[in-house]
Amino acid sequence: MDTKIRIEPTIWKTPGDRYQVRYRELSGRQRARSFERLVDARNFRNRTRLLQPRRGHLDTAASRLTFEAWAEAYLEQKVSLRQRTKDRYEAELRAHLLPRFGDRPLFAIARSDVQAFIVSLVDRGFAPNTIKGIYHLLATIMSLAEEDGIIQATPCRRISLPPVVIDERRFLTAAEVERLAGTIDPRYRALIYIASYLGLRWHEIAGLRRRHLELDHGHPALLRVISTIERSGGAVGSWTSARPRRRGGRFPCPSSCATSSSPTWRAIPTRSGCFPPPREAFLRYDNFRTRAWAPAVDKVELGPLTFHCLRHTAAAFMIDDGADPLQLKRRMGHEDIRPSLDTYGHLFAQRENALVDALDRRRRKALASRGSGDFLVTQTRRSAASIDPRSGDFLVTGSRRPTPLIDRESASEQRL
Repeated sequence: MDTKIRIEPTIWKTPGDRYQVRYRELSGRQRARSFERLVDARNFRNRTRLLQPRRGHLDTAASRLTFEAWAEAYLEQKVSLRQRTKDRYEAELRAHLLPRFGDRPLFAIARSDVQAFIVSLVDRGFAPNTIKGIYHLLATIMSLAEEDGIIQATPCRRISLPPVVIDERRFLTAAEVERLAGTIDPRYRALIYIASYLGLRWHEIAGLRRRHLELDHGHPALLRVISTIERSGGAVGSWTSARPRRRGGRFPCPSSCATSSSPTWRAIPTRSGCFPPPREAFLRYDNFRTRAWAPAVDKVELGPLTFHCLRHTAAAFMIDDGADPLQLKRRMGHEDIRPSLDTYGHLFAQRENALVDALDRRRRKALASRGSGDFLVTQTRRSAASIDPRSGDFLVTGSRRPTPLIDRESASEQRL
């Protein structure tokens, strides 16, 4: 005899004072799950409803789902997130979003509540970039709720955010890169060249393995950026990407960088890292910065300088050597072209004078090939000559046959 008591649709109370939720999977199989608290059972019941196909109407029961339950479901669905990104999302939820919106139903969060939340972050002294990241996570979660038909519209619209002030990027010259590479520990000399001319991130360089280098198959040499060294959950480890950020995972390397590093790399075992530290299993940024980077920077008097400045330097070299935005996006490993333009777009503007000079040379070359003077006009029997009051040059209008136009001084000399 079933002694369970039905207290709400699909929720039953068992003899052990637990609350059981009965639901069906998408395959049609009936399942059940028990909880100690009624609120947990309701949240789980609402979450199971979210997974059911929508028919174009608003699910009023699911809209009462709390923000905390929906945020948890959101993170479970994001299987494509890197572990470090997922850790950052969980930290932002735990520290900022859940204390503010965690126990509130999704439909009860208004635009004014989101704006007041942003104002509170500004008053607490958070940096604009930090506020932007927190708001982006909140907006993504609420937008997904709108797409799934849980709420009618996301409250994250027309929200005023503090302006983000981009600091001036630090770029090194080629001579400064050589000075830095010649001063640092010889084991890391190739590391400086790879960061300065290829633009790899630190965790991509630290994750390079000897088996990822193709030194004997064509010119130039190729690096396969597959594994990375990242910090997650308080631990540092190696992560292998099934879908490398850079196209095909193969990264062409300038021959000068590969030639100077080949003897060192050939002596490294196949499964070892390209830059093995003296004692650790893999290269850690904290130890590298303290033992090798900071002493070298101080010795050549380039400080203050971060390792990421070498990535900016590589972008500046590429742009100065004629790389277009699409090439820069591929070489820097950006998934979208907008970060490339937002970060390094001002460097393209510096090529404006070179572009104007190139256009001028193109036109002068065309004029020289025609050999007919500076300006060409046409003239017919009904054409009338006049003088431009601003420049003083003769103008010929209504013409068809080509004839060179002479200026005012030339005409005066001919009359004399």
